[in-house]
Amino acid sequence: MTCDEIILELKSISSEKYKANVVKMGIPENNSMGVSTGDIRKLAKGIKKSNKFAYELWRTGYHEAKLLAVLVFDIEYLSLHEVELLINDVCSWDLCDHLCKNLIIKLKDYENLIGKWCTSKATYTKRAAFTLMASAVIHEKSISNDILDDYLKLISEHSDDEREHVKKAASWALREIGKRDFNYQEKAIILAHELKENGSKSQMWIAKDALKELEKLVKVEGRGRLISSDSQMGKEC
Repeated sequence: MTCDEIILELKSISSEKYKANVVKMGIPENNSMGVSTGDIRKLAKGIKKSNKFAYELWRTGYHEAKLLAVLVFDIEYLSLHEVELLINDVCSWDLCDHLCKNLIIKLKDYENLIGKWCTSKATYTKRAAFTLMASAVIHEKSISNDILDDYLKLISEHSDDEREHVKKAASWALREIGKRDFNYQEKAIILAHELKENGSKSQMWIAKDALKELEKLVKVEGRGRLISSDSQMGKEC
């Protein structure tokens, strides 16, 4: 299928109801067709990996085409520099997270971007730094304590940000670090209390939001990471 044929296919499976929902989340209406991520994933399975084709999709400007492009990029031939150019073009939290979780975290040396992006003034570039932290802790079982400690330090130093989508990502990263084990639960709680007592208004919000889950973490047999006791109670009920 050509790029134009893909766009026609996306439009044919679009939904005005779904479009209205995603627009409420801040996705630009003019560039949205209203296609679920699930349908985009199904479509991606029939497309061969190709950076050339992925860039064609990305450059159409359609939100859904960019989501699809992320799944079509071939990480074997994609550089960190190219990823930095892509993140500069992101203008919604879901595309930011989709790009981080499905593409960037699979690249060699993606960790180098985290410290760099933490200082960015661009909303979704900075969010990407915290999203990558959270994603790394979730998926990389062998992640070292030194790296986790560095992440906690970065959260402490760069979480003073009033933007909602940055604050939420910082809280997410802190919570995921705390789920590593009881040692990091304690470290995350300590940092949260420090931010709550001595941090800015934004950091106080992050701390309070994170503590709602951090203080309820429990160990469940068969699970490598800690989970919220609320989740466990729901399962038992």
